[in-house]
Amino acid sequence: MRIGLIAHPGKPKALELAQVARKRLEGRAEVVVSPETRVALGLADPAESLEEMRADALIAFGGDGTILMAVQRSSVPLLPINTGTVGFLAEVEGDRPAQFDQAIERLLGGRYHLEERMKVACQVNGRSLPDAINEVVVHTSHVAKMRLFEVSVDGTPIGRIRADGMMVATPTGSTSYSLSAGGPIIDPTIEALVVTSLAPFQTTPRAVVIDPLRTVGIRLVLPEKDGLVVVDGQSEVTAPAGSVVTCYRSPRKAVFIRFADRYFQRLQGKHILPWPEAGPGEEFLDEPVVPTRT
Repeated sequence: MRIGLIAHPGKPKALELAQVARKRLEGRAEVVVSPETRVALGLADPAESLEEMRADALIAFGGDGTILMAVQRSSVPLLPINTGTVGFLAEVEGDRPAQFDQAIERLLGGRYHLEERMKVACQVNGRSLPDAINEVVVHTSHVAKMRLFEVSVDGTPIGRIRADGMMVATPTGSTSYSLSAGGPIIDPTIEALVVTSLAPFQTTPRAVVIDPLRTVGIRLVLPEKDGLVVVDGQSEVTAPAGSVVTCYRSPRKAVFIRFADRYFQRLQGKHILPWPEAGPGEEFLDEPVVPTRT
């Protein structure tokens, strides 16, 4: 088995756990590390960029930003280990040693399943940007300045709105930035495009859920009024006035390594669900559970 490692170079806990994982895997799997991780740890181990990495699994140590970056740059199935603040996308909490140890053993033993998540592809005036696992945001290039946005579906304009920005989110991203802008929570097993406005002018914030086979366009209407396009908070490009940002379901998927289906428990644990109280008698599992299917 060939396993890749990527750790946030600025997080001591992430680097510490990456070093622990490397030692646990020694002699049991071929280990390859990302160049930034290799430098941060001072290793002489083989290094491959995420874009070129050939591996059966990739373990990412960090917060949601590290996980999003890894998903953007690599198609290798990802086991996310949280060493950040929220870590909503993570499968394992880095501050729980027993859970971490079990995760390594189950990975080596093949006792896991793969979970696919929809991505959004986007283009700015025909120029392709990285896929988004969470959202594509089109917003003003100046703080506290609104823009006029035209929304189209399958090339047909359906309305205009003055707002700080517009967002096209995935079901995964429905519990992230989109949720804070008033968007709905969508089960990630459902594929859809969620279109949400940011601080709209003289209208109630509302989101629209659109079939993933459709294409959503966001146009910056006014001349001499540029904007910015941000993908997952990781990639940013300028969108000149009049630009059309086109979003559609990507043919590529994000693939996560999971030990159990605990999506709603995770939402409850992060206090994201609209029902604040847990059900009667349950204590959500701290340790991963091997699923009944493979």
